[in-house]
Amino acid sequence: MAMEVTQVLLNAQSVDGTIRKQAEESLRQFQEQNLPSFLLSISGELANEEKAVDSRRLAGLVLKNALDAKEQSTKFELVQRWLSLDMNVKIQIRAYLLQTLSSHVLDARSTASQVIAKVAGIELPHKQWPELIGSLLSNSHQLPAHVKQATLETLGYLCEEVSSDVVDQDQVNKILTAVVQGMSSTEVNNDVRLAATRALYNALGFAQANFTNDMERDYIMRVVCEATLSPELKIRQAAFECLVSISASYYEKLAPYIQDIFNITAKAVREDEEPVALQAIEFWSSICDEEIDILEDFVGEFSGDSEVPCFYFIKQALPALVPMLLETLLKQEEDQDLDEGAWNLAMAGGTCLGLVAQTVGDDIIPLVLPFIEENISKPDWRQREAATYAFGSILEGPSPDKLISIVNVALDFMLSALMQDPNNHVKDTTAWTLGRVFEFLHGSTLQTPVITPANCQRIISVLIQSMKDAPNVAEKSCGALYFLAQGYEDSGSSSPLTPFFQDIVQALLVVTHREDAGESRLRTAAYEALNEVVRSSRDDTAPMVMQLVPLIMMELHKTFEVQKLSSEEREKQAELQGLLCGCLQVFIQKLGAFEQTKYVFTQYADQMMGLFLRVFACRSATVHEEAMLAIGALAYATGVDFAKYMPEFFKYLEMGLQNFEEYQVCAITVGVVGDICRALEEKVLPYCDGIMTQLLKDLSSDRLHRSVKPPIFSCFGDIALAIGENFEKYLMYAMPMLQSAAELSAHTPGFDEEMTDYTNLLRDGILEAYSGILQGFKSTAKAPLLMPFAPHILQFLDSLYQEKDMDDAVTKTAVGLLGDLADTLGSHAGPLIQLSVSSREFLNECLSSDDHLIKESAEWARLAITQAVSG
Repeated sequence: MAMEVTQVLLNAQSVDGTIRKQAEESLRQFQEQNLPSFLLSISGELANEEKAVDSRRLAGLVLKNALDAKEQSTKFELVQRWLSLDMNVKIQIRAYLLQTLSSHVLDARSTASQVIAKVAGIELPHKQWPELIGSLLSNSHQLPAHVKQATLETLGYLCEEVSSDVVDQDQVNKILTAVVQGMSSTEVNNDVRLAATRALYNALGFAQANFTNDMERDYIMRVVCEATLSPELKIRQAAFECLVSISASYYEKLAPYIQDIFNITAKAVREDEEPVALQAIEFWSSICDEEIDILEDFVGEFSGDSEVPCFYFIKQALPALVPMLLETLLKQEEDQDLDEGAWNLAMAGGTCLGLVAQTVGDDIIPLVLPFIEENISKPDWRQREAATYAFGSILEGPSPDKLISIVNVALDFMLSALMQDPNNHVKDTTAWTLGRVFEFLHGSTLQTPVITPANCQRIISVLIQSMKDAPNVAEKSCGALYFLAQGYEDSGSSSPLTPFFQDIVQALLVVTHREDAGESRLRTAAYEALNEVVRSSRDDTAPMVMQLVPLIMMELHKTFEVQKLSSEEREKQAELQGLLCGCLQVFIQKLGAFEQTKYVFTQYADQMMGLFLRVFACRSATVHEEAMLAIGALAYATGVDFAKYMPEFFKYLEMGLQNFEEYQVCAITVGVVGDICRALEEKVLPYCDGIMTQLLKDLSSDRLHRSVKPPIFSCFGDIALAIGENFEKYLMYAMPMLQSAAELSAHTPGFDEEMTDYTNLLRDGILEAYSGILQGFKSTAKAPLLMPFAPHILQFLDSLYQEKDMDDAVTKTAVGLLGDLADTLGSHAGPLIQLSVSSREFLNECLSSDDHLIKESAEWARLAITQAVSG
């Protein structure tokens, strides 16, 4: 096979399907039967200058795929497989790869760069191939330009693949020196400069120490700023990408350079080509993101060495920055909506303007208002659209009382424009802006409402009419209606939308049947708006919601009529089924809440369940998320009557729990188990062995996505609450898992906001599990079985209290658990709780909390503890 590998690789790219499949099968068999020989042959092919470019290119791709995969489980297997290879084989493959960096064929060099980085990503953390970085750095001096270019590209990919803690600071310094030298203006070869600039982008994460050194930082910043002025477009673009990355990673170091960067970005936005101008705007969007985060976290008050102060770069740049961004709004493209993935200067400018508004609040209004007033009525559509876009962009950020008077003046004008403006772009942006008005300036908290009895009918009439417009305008109008309805969710017992409910629903249903409803997300937007209109409706619309149920059920039934579907048709079918299941879920929740329909709608329960099961049957391997959520709602609404569906439904429930590769599906299914436990209570017992077995198996897997763990732990509590002392048989499996997770989560440092949020979710799930188990055993003869676990639960609560990083949800659940411990174990647990100083301090803190829910839980816990101690 090794002798034939060239021909096989060429055949694998043949236009003849039969030849191609035979070649692919040959490669697969060779790989499975003799992996070392396969990898040596493929890497040898890549390195061989005498071989055809096409065979070398595919050889590189095959090699890369043998080292990496998107699926975490597959990736893990490939890594283990590589690490277990004989060292001599790996040494030979490495040599081939380094040799290929000198190839005169660009594709071969580029692929080798990526493969070397993949190997480094596997080996360097295991202290293997320690000489690699030194070998690469020796390539960056006194060598042909194409070798330098490939080497710098490799260093860039390596920095992307390898964690910064794997590379020592001395090597980091050498990498940065090589990269920055490659970027410098003395380097005459543009390919080298481009590779170096892109490599710096990936290496910036390694440069923390270098950015704390004034001289080194000045040098890096000077070289990056010089590169933004390169005659070569791609180098300028890559240099601005570096500036964007620096703004996010090293915001606190930017003050000395910010004026120069403003001048550079302003020139790029006004004069350079679009790819460069977009990155220049992105720099300011990134600065906004940083300052919004800082101001949200610290509200301008800073103390301690670790906190980053706000330098108010945006506020200082405002008088020059806003006019620059407003200019970009006038640079729309005639066909910008035809490509839904398009991103142009006007869109980037509007997005940045919106972020500026969120950063500086009221200060942006006087800078934008004159532009709106000047352009809103101009004959050129670009000026009208830019004025409308500017207005819509700044609605989130300034205080509502500063905007209300402006909005009240503009509202009538926008409604007229949506109906009468001759230009599609203007109508599209106007409908979007109305949606923004309803999203941010409409609701029960506003003193001066935007929508009044005087204008409500006209607003609804215009939106309904504009739903008949072109798909892009109709989609934005559905979105505006969504936010209009959402604003009335908490408006009390009556809603101003009730008189128009029938007309709105009818119009939305018509939209879903438009022939062009597949364009511009129109059908999805219409169903989402329908859901929100129903969700925010009041009791007096119950009969009309009731009439919608059979209509949507009929639509769902129609999706099963076509039997033989292409993969594209099957995808569309699944999407439509998801939308319809989503509607039924909302209707079930709403009708279950309406007193007069709570029991009437159950006449449809059998048919609904039958439809949901058919949706599952359309999928051979996976469970449909929306159908699962709808079943959860149905279980909650039908209560113990749901038991009759369990024999047939259980196999799909198991399928969802087993599917931890699609972790969202798995997490949703776990949530539905909770719904079913609450509905069926003890009647869920026959299914608990299967459910608990699968949940425990999920938790034991290295491949389980971390986001599924909190709901699984919480689900333990739901099961225990439902089946009470029957949970005894699972204690020996569930409690050790809870204990090890509790120990881990109690001392997990919050490296960043995302990690802190996850840790709190995990803690909340563990606490809910313990709480459910304790409550499930309460007042049963088997309650004393939990006594051995009480010291650990108290230890967990103590450690959480001492860490001082619980959010309000965890605090409430934790103090509630303290009460559950006393309530279930009574006098057995009383002395333990009394001995815990942390528990007493924690309880006292919660009793004086400003959060009434925490205080309420604490008062209940105090009562339970008092009774336990006295008993």
